[in-house]
Amino acid sequence: MPTVRETHIENRFRVQPNHANNNGTLHGGNLMKWLDELAGMAAMRFAGETCVTAQVNSLAFERPIQIGDTALVEAYVYDAGKTSVRVALRAKRENPRTGETQKTTESSFTFVAIDEDGSPVQVPDLTVETDEGERLRKRALEADY
Repeated sequence: MPTVRETHIENRFRVQPNHANNNGTLHGGNLMKWLDELAGMAAMRFAGETCVTAQVNSLAFERPIQIGDTALVEAYVYDAGKTSVRVALRAKRENPRTGETQKTTESSFTFVAIDEDGSPVQVPDLTVETDEGERLRKRALEADY
């Protein structure tokens, strides 16, 4: 059975001018795309099946990410149903010169595992085997997505 920690993925995206909105900061739609892509990877790693986005449970933009910053995106599975997978997400702005980070976004997406015909398939049970996995799961559950 997959563990919370085994689904944990981080990725970085350099924020370029073509990612910006009229305010010169990262367009929220670009960040949503990156969140969805990383969440999908975490869901598929957990389910061992193709997973499709079923719902954006919550999405809170707390502060902007500037052009030239790096968007550091973190995703992990924190809950599972019969065919669904809930993924917690967090984005931070990262200064590429200093590595300093600041949380900018918190979110949760639900995915459904599907077979080759597009029909929902059962996912495994989620296990928590480490203190880090428990901390991540607790953080997601307490966020009240």
